[in-house]
Amino acid sequence: MKADTIPLDIVVHHVPGTPRIAYAQCGAGPQTIVFLHGIGGNKDNWTDQLLYFGRLGYRAVAWDVRGYGDSDDYDGDFRFEDVSSDIIRLMDELQIDQAHFVGLSMGGRILMDFAWRHGQRVLSLVMCGSFPSFGKALSAAQREEYLRLRREPILAGRTVQELAPDLIASLAGPDVSRKVYDALYASICRLRPDSYLKALEAAAYFDRTEEIRSITAPTLLLYAQDDRLTPPEMGREVLSMLPNARLRILPRCGHLMNLEASDLFNETVDAFLSGKISRGEIFANEHDQEQ
Repeated sequence: MKADTIPLDIVVHHVPGTPRIAYAQCGAGPQTIVFLHGIGGNKDNWTDQLLYFGRLGYRAVAWDVRGYGDSDDYDGDFRFEDVSSDIIRLMDELQIDQAHFVGLSMGGRILMDFAWRHGQRVLSLVMCGSFPSFGKALSAAQREEYLRLRREPILAGRTVQELAPDLIASLAGPDVSRKVYDALYASICRLRPDSYLKALEAAAYFDRTEEIRSITAPTLLLYAQDDRLTPPEMGREVLSMLPNARLRILPRCGHLMNLEASDLFNETVDAFLSGKISRGEIFANEHDQEQ
């Protein structure tokens, strides 16, 4: 039977404790790969990846960060060190010492914090459309404007359903399909305003510019050609900070590359995990990938 026809189920579980953390699992291989969603997402954003890597023989796992999806809410601020501790709780629940990690946007920033704090638990990293500091990428005025544009409509009473079209327009590439658009809309509609605002605030003041220079795990940086939030130029800057990184730019997709270009995304991550993407190299399109 071919790998892409092996029947697999995606099963949702919870990590006990406070807050409870929901995660979906597919496959039961000897190595685990964990997917971390962005600030407007949840574990369902990774369905294509769970099935693909589950069929390749990995135990593929995607979680809902605290305050998102099927995970519990929490008191106090969103703190990246707390989220890194949640990853340790997840790994202990899965009874694994090390894992491969893939994080998109906020998920990538979570991995920058986690790999710095807990590098011994990391086999490899794939960080997608992420950067280590809003303060380095944006001026103080630009950062406040970024927060204002997202905070004020919610505080004024607009629902996440009303905000979804504008958010999608700012994130998706020009060729986004109706299927992907609908998936993004459903994802945004599941946001809890309070948790979303807390995560936005934390992201705006996140800075691991110096800390990530100590991350030695093999790392793939993925950026999208049509991403206006984290353009490829930002990827080249992050590449210069990481001692064991390589960069790949995916064509014809926007910030949510795992949804917009899922086949190419999966193949690229698979090539990296298989050792087929060399350190430091930049690929402009899919035809440049090493064979």
